[in-house]
Amino acid sequence: MRINKYIAHAGIASRRKAEELIKQGVVTVNGETVRDLATTIKSGDLVEVDGQPIYNEEKVYYLLNKPRGVISSVSDDKGRRTVVDLLPEVKERIYPVGRLDWDTSGLLILTNDGDFTDEMIHPRNEIDKVYVARVKGLASKEVLRPLTRGIVIDGKKTKPAVYSILKTDPAKNRSVVELTIHEGRNHQVKKMFEAVGLQVDKLSRTRFGYLDLTGLRPGDFRRLSKKEISQLHTLAVTKKK
Repeated sequence: MRINKYIAHAGIASRRKAEELIKQGVVTVNGETVRDLATTIKSGDLVEVDGQPIYNEEKVYYLLNKPRGVISSVSDDKGRRTVVDLLPEVKERIYPVGRLDWDTSGLLILTNDGDFTDEMIHPRNEIDKVYVARVKGLASKEVLRPLTRGIVIDGKKTKPAVYSILKTDPAKNRSVVELTIHEGRNHQVKKMFEAVGLQVDKLSRTRFGYLDLTGLRPGDFRRLSKKEISQLHTLAVTKKK
């Protein structure tokens, strides 16, 4: 097995990211640093990344309803609770597919499959990510129209989004809006609303591709079925074409 594929199968990173680790010189095989991307791994070889041995694991995929106040990370240097802490009985080294902000709740996938992760989060595959936001201000077609054309945040234009106004409350100057995007840039949804004059005070991701949170309360999780994993893969491949 090629070294980048071995690293991806061990749940460390996608094959593309694994190649970057190899080029950085942090990957060793049997104690020797390797930089050749064509290196192959044989049975019995000891592969280490940053001095830590890695092993191929069974691929696992979980769907989590992330509560607010939980970090989308494997660990936190401030001792805050992470999404991995919510799945204590899982033995594999899983990590989140993308991120949700500390104060954002909702649908999050966790896995140890690096290639799957790369496939799910790459913008070229245009997998729908659906959010429901409660915002300060009154949403309207005129206010939200720029989001459907793409707007510049952090110096880069977003891809066109789709919105639906679920509720407006003139008395409280508040609205609830559903927004569908394909990207996953840092604080993207909040920044998109801010760009059109609406401040998010509550945000949740309700759907990712075909997946939703049916039957899962905040903090609950379940394994994805083989059919669901296959559907997500097919969706990514179809969008890529």
